[in-house]
Amino acid sequence: MATKPTKLLAGLPPEKLRWRCDPARIPFETTDEAELVTDLVGQERAFRALKMGVELSAPGYNIFVCGLAGTSRGGTITHVIGQIHPAAKSSLDRCYVNSFKSPDRPRLLTLPPGQANNFKKDMESGIEFLRRRIPQVFEGEPFQRQKGRIVDRFTVREKELMDDFTRRIAREQFALGHMQVGAVALPEIFPVLEGQMVPIEDIPKLVHEGKLETVAAEDLERKYEQFRQEFTVVYRKTLTLSRELASELSYLEQEAASVLVDGFIEELKEKYSGALVSEYLEEVRHNLLDNLEPFKEREGEEESSGGPPLDGSSRPPLAERDPFRVYGVNVLLAHSDEDVSPVIFETTPTYTNLFGTIQRSYDARGGWNSDFMDLRAGSILRADGGFLVMYAYDALTEAGVWRTLKRTLNHARLEIQPLEMFFPFGTSALKPEPIDIDVKIILIGDRHMYEILYEYEEDFRKIFKVRVEFDEEMVMSDAVVRQYGGRLHQLSEQEGIGPFDRTAVAGMLEYGVRQAGRRNKVTARFPELADLAREAAYIARQEGASPVSASHVQRARQARIERHNLTETKIREMIEEGTLLIETDGARVGQVNGLSVLEIGGYAFGKPVRITASAALGKAGLINVERESNLSGNFHDKGMQIIAGYLRTKFAQDKPLSLAASICFEQSYSGIDGDSASSTEIYALLSALSGLPIRQDIAVTGSVSQQGDIQPIGGVNQKIEGFYDVCRVKGLTGRQGVMIPAENIEDLMLRDDVIDAVASGKFSVLPISTVEEGIEILTGVKAGLHDPKGPFEPDSVFGRADRRLLEMATTLKSFE
Repeated sequence: MATKPTKLLAGLPPEKLRWRCDPARIPFETTDEAELVTDLVGQERAFRALKMGVELSAPGYNIFVCGLAGTSRGGTITHVIGQIHPAAKSSLDRCYVNSFKSPDRPRLLTLPPGQANNFKKDMESGIEFLRRRIPQVFEGEPFQRQKGRIVDRFTVREKELMDDFTRRIAREQFALGHMQVGAVALPEIFPVLEGQMVPIEDIPKLVHEGKLETVAAEDLERKYEQFRQEFTVVYRKTLTLSRELASELSYLEQEAASVLVDGFIEELKEKYSGALVSEYLEEVRHNLLDNLEPFKEREGEEESSGGPPLDGSSRPPLAERDPFRVYGVNVLLAHSDEDVSPVIFETTPTYTNLFGTIQRSYDARGGWNSDFMDLRAGSILRADGGFLVMYAYDALTEAGVWRTLKRTLNHARLEIQPLEMFFPFGTSALKPEPIDIDVKIILIGDRHMYEILYEYEEDFRKIFKVRVEFDEEMVMSDAVVRQYGGRLHQLSEQEGIGPFDRTAVAGMLEYGVRQAGRRNKVTARFPELADLAREAAYIARQEGASPVSASHVQRARQARIERHNLTETKIREMIEEGTLLIETDGARVGQVNGLSVLEIGGYAFGKPVRITASAALGKAGLINVERESNLSGNFHDKGMQIIAGYLRTKFAQDKPLSLAASICFEQSYSGIDGDSASSTEIYALLSALSGLPIRQDIAVTGSVSQQGDIQPIGGVNQKIEGFYDVCRVKGLTGRQGVMIPAENIEDLMLRDDVIDAVASGKFSVLPISTVEEGIEILTGVKAGLHDPKGPFEPDSVFGRADRRLLEMATTLKSFE
């Protein structure tokens, strides 16, 4: 049934599409009357964040120093640290020990200053003591006597089992023997004929030769199968006995050795407090008692090899290392008891100098290998509890440093690994337990470097919490309004621009709210606001106007867009010319206008994209064309899986989904990621299944859950404006609009021209919460309720789709 597009249902009123700052809220006529802000770089919050970063003993509060114009950056850093240096903290000793549960993940122990080396020595002497004493216990007469009794008891039980089985099968003319299979002799049951054991596979031959009656042969084969099953049960019982014997012997050995091991462990636990040390010592205790085989070896080999290399100093090939090396202690960093926080200026921040490394050992099999004793520290660890200063350019150009530095700062943890390029035959398989670091990293660079990193490095924002990244968005309040005015006043005095009147400040606040992405918040990225203020002041100066007003701010924003939106303009021209196919009127089956956001050079804009779906018989399920073309990101792939889950939940409760459906972003030749189009893809698929056309004058955005709830997405303003611009150039009809998640209403900060179009009834913004609401708007047909005792309503969207899926399942079954 074709559905004629009807006039769009009432959408959001204009006042819901944007937060506006009433100029009357500004407590001054011009910024000349605003209170000056005198903190570092004119940013009170940035200075407070810097102070917090220096004083807080927590990872992540690191500093990128840039833009200190007219001041020695190094001297300024030194001055600030001198002003707000926190109380000195004692540096802790760090050592790595073996992780018995995961040997490829060495375990970190943190000890008070001066204790690591003592702990290492005590571990070595304790292991040496156990190596001498445990063998003596095992060779002693009391232990051997108990062991003999246990072995004898299990031997008798096993013999009884086998003897009983042998007697039972002997009564039926069968015997238990062995069959040679290669080099292995396996137990086997043989029929006994005329006093000879005959393999069961020879019975048919005897029947053929007339030496055995068919009835007798069948009886033998039946009994053979019966006895074979019984023997399997008996054999399993003997295996159980063997395991029980091994368990009892192991328990006996552990019981005998535990007196010595417990004494050694308890002495160390008493001497070295701390939960992690105690936990490690408990692991040592269990590992020693669970691995007593090395203690049963004679000491002759140890004496000839000069004793165990627990300290790793001799560095023999791994295959030749002593088995007791696993109990060694690798002291990574040892301190005296000085109460001083280190300040290190790393002038050569190579990968190894900063992060440490893992030394290599040559494996006897011809490869390189390492263990926990091969870890070495770098300057980041040596600066733990203090400050590490270095130039950003060096950190960016040294091989492997920047990537690892980002990871270290993002997670506030140091992972010691070698630089891959140093390993010609592969990297180390070790993944040492990360070290929680309290070091404050201070990178020295320029503003341009900061902006590039901020733009193109996803993790860079986390590194710069002290540059207000931690407080990048502030909750709107009267104090924030005054702060904006104070910063504009400061900018005016510093650069001789402005002043700005209250309408200009209101315009700056509205821009700040849009940048923050939520109406109740405003951005704290003051350098970006300062740039906009400079540009607005420039426009005012060109006109000879003073003070700067809201119109200058608005024109500066528009000029900034025009400097960055060439790609957006070209895309819009291609749509207008018909090169990029986007329909803004009519209805099509299996076709929906989706919305994406492109970001180029710091400028983000919305771009409509045609999303199509097709469905046919098959078992392939959902086919993601973008993924098949290697153009789909992980989040988009996840969205496709959610769609599949939604379909199963909705339609596959009483039948299998027997379809091959493909979903495609048409004329898209770059990567696709994110799940904000998942609801759009569902609508296209429902249309393809039901045969109902989708309105092309409505664009759709929103992610979806498996239950069909529409979830909020990012870039909602850019997406709405992007589709509006296309509708404007192709002709506004009054029916066009954008369907958005209801949860995104509070994010709306749309352009004035879009709001004017809504106010005049030429465009609409429709908030929805469920797939049902969306599909009804797009098709003009009821979504359809599901009767628990029957199908969906027959003429509904879901009813049509469900009926088509049932037809597919039935048809496909007929071909099987």
